[in-house]
Amino acid sequence: MSPFQLLDSLLNFVAPAFFIALVLALATRFLMRRRAGAPGFWTQTGINFLAGIAVMVTGLVIYGHDGMMWTYGALVIVCGTGQWLLAGGERR
Repeated sequence: MSPFQLLDSLLNFVAPAFFIALVLALATRFLMRRRAGAPGFWTQTGINFLAGIAVMVTGLVIYGHDGMMWTYGALVIVCGTGQWLLAGGERR
């Protein structure tokens, strides 16, 4: 595998986690009022992205390959819960 192919594979592996993290941060920015003490947009995106990568790697370890629907479901649940906590949803 060439370095370009490796980079392409890694970027395709983490792309769902980045997309979910970005969409959640954008949706929170437009749909919820900003709470005092809530992290900024890029901080929220970064935290959800790292949590998403952890879910994707866990799914890869458990199932032996990526792209399983259970992994994507867990990705949405973990990132959604994380975004809710980051936006201060538990304080409402």
